[in-house]
Amino acid sequence: MQTMQHKQETVPVQAHVAMVPSPGMGHLIPLVELANRLVLQHNIRVTFIVPDDGSSMKPQKKLLESLPEMISTMFLPPVNFEDLPDNVKMETRIELSMTRSLPAFRDSLKVLVQSELTTGRLVALVVDLFGVATFDVAREFGVPPYIFFTSTAMELSFIFLMPELDEKFACEYKDLPEPVKLPGCVPVHGSDLMDPVQDKNDNVYKWVLYLAKHYPSVAGFLVNSFIELEPGAFKALMEGESGFGVPIYPVGPLVQTGSNIIDNVDDHFECLKWLDQQPSGSVLFVSFGSGGTLSQEQLNELAFGLEMSGQKFMWVAKSPHERASNATYFGVQSIDDPFDFLPKGFLERIKSNGVGLLVPSWAPQIQVLSHGSTGGFLTHCGWNSTLESIVHGVPLIAWPLYAEQKMNAVILTDDLKVALRVQVDENGLVGRDDIAKYARGLIKGEEGKLLRNNMKKLKDAAAIVLSQDGSSTKSLAEVAGIWKNQEKVEN
Repeated sequence: MQTMQHKQETVPVQAHVAMVPSPGMGHLIPLVELANRLVLQHNIRVTFIVPDDGSSMKPQKKLLESLPEMISTMFLPPVNFEDLPDNVKMETRIELSMTRSLPAFRDSLKVLVQSELTTGRLVALVVDLFGVATFDVAREFGVPPYIFFTSTAMELSFIFLMPELDEKFACEYKDLPEPVKLPGCVPVHGSDLMDPVQDKNDNVYKWVLYLAKHYPSVAGFLVNSFIELEPGAFKALMEGESGFGVPIYPVGPLVQTGSNIIDNVDDHFECLKWLDQQPSGSVLFVSFGSGGTLSQEQLNELAFGLEMSGQKFMWVAKSPHERASNATYFGVQSIDDPFDFLPKGFLERIKSNGVGLLVPSWAPQIQVLSHGSTGGFLTHCGWNSTLESIVHGVPLIAWPLYAEQKMNAVILTDDLKVALRVQVDENGLVGRDDIAKYARGLIKGEEGKLLRNNMKKLKDAAAIVLSQDGSSTKSLAEVAGIWKNQEKVEN
């Protein structure tokens, strides 16, 4: 039976929403921000029902325990993956985490429905983009399911179009003769479409196609983007040019704010102190997110390239992995000697000349991006990191690794023009000379100035949409009003 953390609440509430994140902190964090806004702005109670894929749940628990009293948590029992091979794909593990948790999820939802007299009527189930498996259970209890789409309107448009593309093309997407033209979006080459759809014979492709065919049955989409960021894509989705007439609510950018929910900030005071000592806008922040990993050869090229650039840099460095670009997605690596994988003499040289700082595995990214000394961000283009960059006005070097990150890079470079995109050579590597060129260009070059100006405009737009009369604030208020009215009607 699941464990439950329930915080005492004396304030009467009008409605109660259950939320189910799929495994990975990258999916939980924006859902937490959505929950915070529902509580603080709309007095809606939230309960998280959290599947357990068997990896360490310590980061998730620490984050969830820090939330306001009107947010409770139910942790489901760990899922058994002993029957899976060690090299199982990330998406397969996420899918099975959800489907194998369904019996426990049903028990949890039943508890919430039966406790409505004390916690408020359960008016909606909000899952992320991988949560389709929960729909039937929600409907069994008369609870309408919604999807909180943690990525772009462009990706949502592609998923809506996927069944049509599947029927139209027999070839792999990477072999398409022409770019895919999604309504309201810049063209996307087939090779830049998200990784899970690149192999039509793979079970992961079939699963994404299954999701696409079931998306039309959802009650609505809350999208972690905003109209001013993707005006064409949202216009097409909301006016029926793409999609299936399902209500669309742009509610982003929802990103972490403040040190109260940032883990281990005190432990990383050294890196913030180092930033304090650097000139304004001089530092390139280098991080591939919680899951991103590089091969040893690529890691060497990155180290030498950063050193050759002559630019100040702060690098969140993780051990190399030869097979997977998302090797740490389900948990942070254990560290003995955190930098023994670096080229010989590299650490000593950057320490002696003060050009760079290495941070093992994790850094307080919000604090780094908001710091005046940070002038650029070399990123894997995960959507959380992308939105954080936009909110703080930091231009980018786009280095996509997995999932939908190549599609994000297309938006950032071809559409918004706030990023330089790395190019791989014939050996599949980004070479040190190019890395040095990107770093110099972003921090000191004329192109970097243009990208910085464009990003400043997006930063201002992001602040406006989240203001009291902003489009995203109004959009969230609209769906919150639907949920509150549903509670009143039922009673």
